[in-house]
Amino acid sequence: MMETKLADARSGEDSFLTDDFLRQLMSVGEADIIVGLPTLDNAKTISPILDAIQTGLVRFFPRDRAAIINADAGSHDGTRELAMAAAIDDVRRNSKVSALRTLHSISTQYAPSEGSALRSFLAAAELLRPRACAVISPDATHITPDWIATLLQPVYRESCDLVLPTYRRHKFDGILSTNLLYPMTRAIYGLRIREPYAAEFAFSGHLANDFMSQHSWREETARIGCETYFTATAITGGYRVCQSFLGVKDRTEARPADLVPAIRRTVGALFASLEPTFSSWSTRKGSHSIPTAGAEAEFTLEPLPINRARLREMFASGVAELESVFRSILSPATLAELQRIAPREDGCYSGELWAKTIYEFAAAFHKSVINRDHIIQALAPLFRGRALTFLVENESSTATGVENNIEALCLEFERWKPYLLELWQGGE
Repeated sequence: MMETKLADARSGEDSFLTDDFLRQLMSVGEADIIVGLPTLDNAKTISPILDAIQTGLVRFFPRDRAAIINADAGSHDGTRELAMAAAIDDVRRNSKVSALRTLHSISTQYAPSEGSALRSFLAAAELLRPRACAVISPDATHITPDWIATLLQPVYRESCDLVLPTYRRHKFDGILSTNLLYPMTRAIYGLRIREPYAAEFAFSGHLANDFMSQHSWREETARIGCETYFTATAITGGYRVCQSFLGVKDRTEARPADLVPAIRRTVGALFASLEPTFSSWSTRKGSHSIPTAGAEAEFTLEPLPINRARLREMFASGVAELESVFRSILSPATLAELQRIAPREDGCYSGELWAKTIYEFAAAFHKSVINRDHIIQALAPLFRGRALTFLVENESSTATGVENNIEALCLEFERWKPYLLELWQGGE
């Protein structure tokens, strides 16, 4: 069986798997659990993350066949060597748990232009036939061994197909998620998924196989942000989706220069995912919660320095300089309101205006009114304007107040969803 699958992998769309990686997979045989670790020059931080993964597997899954699979995007600092050297015997010596299975640790290198780390993990899952798989970010410096159980057990023991995380964040961290990805995904697909684009998550082998069989990796939008496609597939395919609270989320808020790539791989992927799933989401109304172990979200309130003047300046200059671009994307009424509030010190980018803006962008992306990547880039200054309003509104808010404001924004996205449908189906 394994030999047949390996032969198929060499010939089909999965030919991106190298012979070396296929040989390593053959040495593993089959696995009950795999943990994927994507990397790129993470030698300084990867060792404690590997230790936490190993300890979690030994402590919570001592009788199961497990493999750590590292997918590296071209490190030059020895990251791959550190990943491949991870040995379960190092954990056994420091643990009172007796692991009855060998823990394999293997690594492959992929070209980002040809695929993604997730593609490598899914292809490995197709060959190794695990019951449960997890992906851990190489930036997860707050990881503990408990994360492995928290992510994997709902899949392994409770028949969940996709486990997404919830976190404890600073109230001003992850604004792209709280002000765009979460509200829009919730309104579109009807599920209250706090982290639709997650760096840590778990999934079933069945979902992995389904996604690989129906998903094409030839288009760039399918490779950049494919995690969003993966979540959309689980929702629209009727798979069981749940959430697990992991605790502290490492601060990875994009710097100004990194905002466009962040929007491209998250919002761009979300916009693109709407097209193949239209028949499913177009009939959904409202939203409902999903099973969640632990808190849906927690916020911390410690002081955080933010250059609000710079945000205001970038918002105002973006609206002025991109006027001709916005005329192709936005309705005259929306553009006029943005031009009114952008230069004002007291300008407020309301939740209603923000929801209408995003839906007009999504419809323009769908219709390709201009180059799609230009549409995504044009969203960056407007996001800065919305982020500024969120910062001002929540400057003195308690954690409950922040959550209430996010909930109010989500309801605006749900209320204006018919507007998106109108634009999508031909309305101006």
